[in-house]
Amino acid sequence: MDAPEPDTPFAAVSAQTTRYGRIYQSYLDRSTPFRTYRWASTGTLLFLFFLRIVFAQGWYIVAYSLGIYLLNLFLAFISPKFDPSLEQDEGMEDGTAGGLPTKEEEEFRPFVRRLPEFKFWYSATRAITIGFFCSWFEIFNLPVFWPVLVMYWLILVFLTMRRQIQHMIKYRYVPFTVGKKRFSGPNH
Repeated sequence: MDAPEPDTPFAAVSAQTTRYGRIYQSYLDRSTPFRTYRWASTGTLLFLFFLRIVFAQGWYIVAYSLGIYLLNLFLAFISPKFDPSLEQDEGMEDGTAGGLPTKEEEEFRPFVRRLPEFKFWYSATRAITIGFFCSWFEIFNLPVFWPVLVMYWLILVFLTMRRQIQHMIKYRYVPFTVGKKRFSGPNH
């Protein structure tokens, strides 16, 4: 059922924007099961962005900002939705054990990510696209000594990942499904 004809130009623009938004969302919904193709296209886009930065010899602040944002997304992707340290503190107050089960009689709770895979992919792809777009405008080409940015970013990655890995070890969770048993149904 179509909406009635708009009375103002703003309503016409709003109706058209809503229509394009629905089309865009339907394409996103259809891409959901194709995880490998989605990530391959994002990786290709990131590679093109890196080529742009290397050959243009500039826009290092844009690349650095993108790197920090992608690191933040990745950390949210490998972090549990509910922080085990907070649950453990709450569990100690009321006498129950929080976090993952440590004995056979405790209930198993699966790993739930703070940032789901699809939102991680969508946010990363959108950020890379925006970074690539910004790399074509001279206003974003700020003069910086890029080796300092690279070293600072590598130190930041090392320190944050070390802290995250220590958190994983302390609270015994693994955010990846590699090597875990999968049951597909009663016949298997």
